[in-house]
Amino acid sequence: MSEDARFEDGRERPLHLGALDAEDLQVIASLTQDAVFPITEMTWRPRDRRFALLLNRFRWEDTGRARHGAERVQAVLAIDNVLRVASQGIDRNDADTILSLLSITFEPTEDGAGYVLLTLAGDGAIRLEVEALDVTLKDVTRPYKAPSGKAPEHKD
Repeated sequence: MSEDARFEDGRERPLHLGALDAEDLQVIASLTQDAVFPITEMTWRPRDRRFALLLNRFRWEDTGRARHGAERVQAVLAIDNVLRVASQGIDRNDADTILSLLSITFEPTEDGAGYVLLTLAGDGAIRLEVEALDVTLKDVTRPYKAPSGKAPEHKD
């Protein structure tokens, strides 16, 4: 006997994704494009070899936007196996700074090592030297209405 689908079965679920290669990273990059975060929500733990950001990401994957409006969700973007972190165009002393993530790319070197490049709006960038690519994205709150009320736009 078959059972009808329930309303709860159709609800959208939080994302929890991993990337171990450049192709997987493109998926995470597309889902984090236009994410914003206070500079205070950026952490590097050298002992754990982990760099993490608490992002307010736009829900690009949301298929119900026409019904309930544009939404964001807080998510943790974690990069493991980090050996070194460098940045440019970022004033770490200004705790009020809000950064906007434009893209994430991977530049491989040899034996699976390479650089994860986080490109930020306003010519900022964070470059992470990694022993191996290991990136996770996990939603950690319920979605909320985007303060702007609309999807981010990019002018050519």
